[in-house]
Amino acid sequence: MSALFIGFMWLIHFLPLRAVAAIGNAAGSALFWLIPERRKVVRINLQKCFPALGEVERERLARRHFRMFVRSVVERSILWWAPRERLERLIRVQGLEHLRALAGKPAIILSPHFVGFEAAIMRLTMEFPVSGMYATQKDALADRVALAGRSRFGGQLMERQTGIWGALQVLRAGGFYFYLPDMDYGRRHSIFVPFFGVQTATVPALSQMAKRSGAAVVPCTTRILPGGEGYLVRIEPPWSGFPSDDVVADTRRMQAYIEERAREMPEQYYWLHKRFKTRPEGEEGFY
Repeated sequence: MSALFIGFMWLIHFLPLRAVAAIGNAAGSALFWLIPERRKVVRINLQKCFPALGEVERERLARRHFRMFVRSVVERSILWWAPRERLERLIRVQGLEHLRALAGKPAIILSPHFVGFEAAIMRLTMEFPVSGMYATQKDALADRVALAGRSRFGGQLMERQTGIWGALQVLRAGGFYFYLPDMDYGRRHSIFVPFFGVQTATVPALSQMAKRSGAAVVPCTTRILPGGEGYLVRIEPPWSGFPSDDVVADTRRMQAYIEERAREMPEQYYWLHKRFKTRPEGEEGFY
């Protein structure tokens, strides 16, 4: 089945982006009903984060999110196999000068989990030897294809198990590290800080990496544009006054930034993840 799916992905990468996007949107609408467990997760996440929205509005947002997520998966066919020239046309970058100014110096590219983040990886590795972390896939063929696609323009991908130590090696050598910060990895090494007003288990690695390496923190978000318009990668100026002497305050600052960007394009934030799975002691689980 994985070979058939990969073959399908390879075939559709020849289509115009608008057609690939339409396939992704249609598949996302279908999967909204086919995977009830994840549909429940998205609904709970949206209820916790957007309680002021009416139930009908949240349901519409949940359906839009499924379409955007599946579209992002299907469009990886273009990201992994299309010629460089096509990707340069499809992926526009704002603020690239902020990274160019840091060439030769360590920088953490802070990229929250918006569904189009793979486009940022592909585009930035065309400009710099960007390193990052990846989760090994259970299916060996899918793992090889994904790894080859993501690294075809250079950069170094490290298994998630390397953790902060792998990132520090890159940063101490003056490299760029692409960091996706907002996943629930359990209670160990996490602290609780608010995200949309909900106490959320968060690994304070951003503050720790910046402090140990002297790296600048450069925020980066990716927006999937309508139809066949492509992607917009937005790179912001490096944060000033970061890290501070307070790791909790630093982590709260990171979460506040992610929340602000998620409010700008809520349908594209990764709500399928059980972000609030780990609860403070004595608090009942959400899922």
